[in-house]
Formats: sequence, C-alpha cells, structure tokens
Amino acid sequence: MWDFEIGRSVSIMVRTWPFIVFRMIVYFGITLAYIMATGTGASVGYGVGHISTDPDGPLSFAMWGGVVGFGLVSIAVYWIREYILYIVKAGHIAVMVHLIDGHDVPDGQDQIAYAKEVVTQRFAEANVLFVVDQLVKGAVRAVTGLIGGIAAFLPIPGLSGLVSFINTVIRLSLTYVDEIILGYNIRINSSSPFETARQGVVLYAQNGKTMVKNAVWLSVIMWGVSFVIFLLMLAPAGAILFLMPGQLAGWAFVLAIVFAWAFKAAFIEPFAIACLMQVYFKAIEGQAPNPDWDRKLAEVSSKFRDLKDKARASFGGSRWTEPTPST
Repeated sequence: MWDFEIGRSVSIMVRTWPFIVFRMIVYFGITLAYIMATGTGASVGYGVGHISTDPDGPLSFAMWGGVVGFGLVSIAVYWIREYILYIVKAGHIAVMVHLIDGHDVPDGQDQIAYAKEVVTQRFAEANVLFVVDQLVKGAVRAVTGLIGGIAAFLPIPGLSGLVSFINTVIRLSLTYVDEIILGYNIRINSSSPFETARQGVVLYAQNGKTMVKNAVWLSVIMWGVSFVIFLLMLAPAGAILFLMPGQLAGWAFVLAIVFAWAFKAAFIEPFAIACLMQVYFKAIEGQAPNPDWDRKLAEVSSKFRDLKDKARASFGGSRWTEPTPST
C-alpha cells in the first residue's frame, strides 16, 4: 500500500522530543492566545452591549467582540509565520533528515541549538527560506496536472466527476511537499537554496506517482486521526466557552478546530513529514533531475520559472546553465 515505515517515523519523533515539546509550546501557545483574545473580545463586547437599548445588544456585541479577538490573533499568526517556518519547522526537519540518514544528533535542548545552526548555514535569513518555501508551494501545484493525477491510476471512461473529486483530494494531500524539498536542501548541504529547490521539485515531479500515492494514503490516516482529535476537543472547548459571557456556544466548534490544528501541528505534522521524506529520499536515490520535467514545469508554472530565475541570479548568471531537454 505505502512505502514508508510507520515505526521508523514514530522512532524519529521520539528521538526529536525537544522539538515536539517546542512545537507544543508554540502551537498550544497560539491556541491559548485564541482563547484569551476571543474571551476578552466577548467580555468587552458584552459590556459595551449593555449601553445599547436593544435587549439582545449584550449578546450581539459579545459575539462580534469574539469575532474581532479571533481575527486579531489570526492576523498575528499570519505575520509570525516566517519565524515559525524558520525556527520550528526548518529546525525540526534538519534533525529528522540527519536521523533518516543515520547520523547522530545532540540530545536534549542542545538539539534545538544544533538545528538552528544547520538551518542558518543553509538559509542566512528567515525571509530567504520563506521565499523558497512559497515558490516551491506554487511550483508543486503544477505537478498534479502534469502527472495526470488519479486519472493515471483509473483510466476508466465516464468517471470525470469522480476523477475531478479525487484529484482535489490529491492536491490537498500535497501539503508537506515544500517541507520535503526543504529536507532535500538540507540533506545535500547546498549553498544555493534556490537551485537546490528547483532540482528538488523536478525530482519530485519525475517520481510524482510514487509520491502522490504515499501522500494520499498518509492523508487518509491523518484526516482520520485529526477528526477523532476534533471530536475529543469539543468537550474542553465547550467548557471554556461556558465560562465566557454571552451565548458563545457556536464558538465551541471553532475552538475545537483550533485545538485540533494545534495538536496536528505539534504531533501529526512531523510524523507525516518523516514518512514522506523516507519515501522521497528512497525514490530519488541515484537519480538526476530530468531536463524534460524541468522544461514541462517551466512551461506550466510561473512560480517554477521564478524559482529558476532566482537560481540563475544566485550564481550571478555565470556558472548556471539551462538544463537541456533530452532528444
């Protein structure tokens, strides 16, 4: 069915426990911020609502206060996403790559300092890593169409609606491809992150069927676990909102989603990345980027063309050569 070893991925998570704890602090801290901001906004709105002559004013204002508080935290999370990517995700991936390749890494808190040093060597600044990450995400969206999506596995006429739906599922399953390319970047000890990212995307595309198959299986596993977590989080989310002013029962659903997201980001996400990196590193072993795939990606993806332009610029245009399609 799938090509990754679940036991090995769990072992990697156990050995990188400092980063799991770090993730818990960061993502559950964000969850706490959502709860506090929503509660504070609701309280302020509830108080302001008593000034209104409308008998439903306190409840209405409390609801809108909660919306404002929730929105403000969402904006803050959006702006710190570079830091989260640079310090939390990239560092954890650096350690996982070393463990997958059988290298020793420090234990305890030294592991985080070690990973930060590795990431800094590859990406001097957070914004460089963020730009690479965004370009890779954009380029990968073109991969599904080029490999034919699920149609490559189901060559049955009259199933266009089903094929379209499953292709949508496949696109959603490609969430962690940018992290895999980041792992490849760190693994080959590259000094040119844009060029290495270009190569990594091409290698992913030429092994697309293998990667998509495993990504879909992994997504099914993750969605099932995430749904169970969501159901379990409804009770504590409802209990928290019960203590807030006004009738905010509907927000229990929203906070349960936030709780489930935090749990997924802290525990499930690194497990998925470890699984897919196993598959990717094994699939590309001994391969070189195929110039034909490079050309196809450049034709259909503006983000991939941007990636190539930045790779060319990083070499000053002198030592970079355009891949030549095979004949």
